[in-house]
Amino acid sequence: MQARIAPRVSLTGAPRLSLVPTASPAAAGGALQTHVWSVPMRTRFRGIDVRDGVLVHGPAGWGEFSPFWDYDLAESRRWWASAHEAAVLGWPAPVRDTVPVNVTVPAVGPERAHQIVRASGCRTAKVKVAEPGQTPAEDVARVEAVRDALGPDGAIRVDANAAWDVDTAVARLRELDRVGLEYAEQPCPTLADLAAVRRRVDVRIAADEVVRRAPDPRRVALAGAVDVVVLKVQPLGGVRAALQVAEAHGLPCVVSSALESSVGIAAGVALAAALPELPFACGLATVALFTDDVASRPLLPVDGALPVVRPVPDRLGRTAADPVVERRWRERLAAVQAG
Repeated sequence: MQARIAPRVSLTGAPRLSLVPTASPAAAGGALQTHVWSVPMRTRFRGIDVRDGVLVHGPAGWGEFSPFWDYDLAESRRWWASAHEAAVLGWPAPVRDTVPVNVTVPAVGPERAHQIVRASGCRTAKVKVAEPGQTPAEDVARVEAVRDALGPDGAIRVDANAAWDVDTAVARLRELDRVGLEYAEQPCPTLADLAAVRRRVDVRIAADEVVRRAPDPRRVALAGAVDVVVLKVQPLGGVRAALQVAEAHGLPCVVSSALESSVGIAAGVALAAALPELPFACGLATVALFTDDVASRPLLPVDGALPVVRPVPDRLGRTAADPVVERRWRERLAAVQAG
């Protein structure tokens, strides 16, 4: 069963609630139930072969806490705030029933890239480039294969995960733009670098890491440096916090995932559904990158869109993490709550 997102209006902060290490129904007294999940990736992505995290259940439903392991304690607290919002507060009312999404193409060969795009049903593709150990020619071949799969009217965006310096980014983007790029996501690590690249290429530049990893994502000086802001719910502290980031910058936004299970993706869908304007397809179809999901009805696109629903995680047993991974996550969550 899937339940629609229920509008809630409370903007209170996240208290330190007790956590019960079980996936059973919510206990009396306001405690939150937790479940540590772990699912292998179909293809190595962002340097990850297995994705894992914690599901949190409260009065408003299920939330997810799954900061990547390179996030420190302070950054991870925003991910906890997002999980708390989902489980305890709920989300703002949606203004749309579905959200358009892109297919995400990992750093695979051109034949596989073509297959992924054709099978997705999406008209927009986000292509990973600048993978360590791969050549610029491999990036070009992958992007060209995606263009062939989409046809001339599909949209292609590339994501370098801040891997390039300015001169490299300019050269690579000019080459890749021969197929026509919608935008390039975080080609360089710093805001100054992004601004320098933007002055030298015709491709739109999107900000991701420079926003979501900033001490205050609302106060990053993006004017003149980028054209698009990428919003990721967990790293920004929840749906309401991400809406504040969007409002603060006043730039076109694209909602993207942080490689979550369907429970975490539902929060991204809630954000995309609540934004006043949604000019770009969202990067929220990443459950397709997993070999399994915590829900038997995962959030996967149909005809290039996701419904605004909250999947029920009914596969807790088959996605349970092993004891070592579970212990690491429970220690991490305890540290975040104690800070």
